[in-house]
Amino acid sequence: MTRKYHLLQVSKSDRDMRRETEVKHHPERHRPKMRVSPEELALLAHTVYGEARGESFKGQVAVAAVILNRVQSDEFPHSIRGVIYQPNAFTAVDDGQIHLKPDQEAYRAVKEALAGADPTHGALYYYNPEIATSTWMEKKAKHRKAIHIGNHLFLK
Repeated sequence: MTRKYHLLQVSKSDRDMRRETEVKHHPERHRPKMRVSPEELALLAHTVYGEARGESFKGQVAVAAVILNRVQSDEFPHSIRGVIYQPNAFTAVDDGQIHLKPDQEAYRAVKEALAGADPTHGALYYYNPEIATSTWMEKKAKHRKAIHIGNHLFLK
């Protein structure tokens, strides 16, 4: 029994070490920490899951960071709900994927972004050039510096 407990403890330590490594892997902390209500946290997680569930952890943090960057920008509504539900802003809202139940990784990515992580360096837009149907973002990307994270391009 003691041996089994010891193995569980080692496993937990390994998981904690991986988490610390992932946190350190995001040195791009441009935004101050943000506090949100439990409802806003859930809305962010639903949006990240609907928009980026097939992406890496860093890609999910990047999507959350874009939402938070928009909240702080004068170009967008100044609330999480306002940004997410702005007409035609997010495919997950338009096609209903925002209602899918987010996994723990989506919540973890949101918390990382809320803690200040921003691998996009302040991006306000992103899109997947492989599946995007709108040429609007493509035109926008031609005139701006883009950061490629996973399947998405992020731009200011």
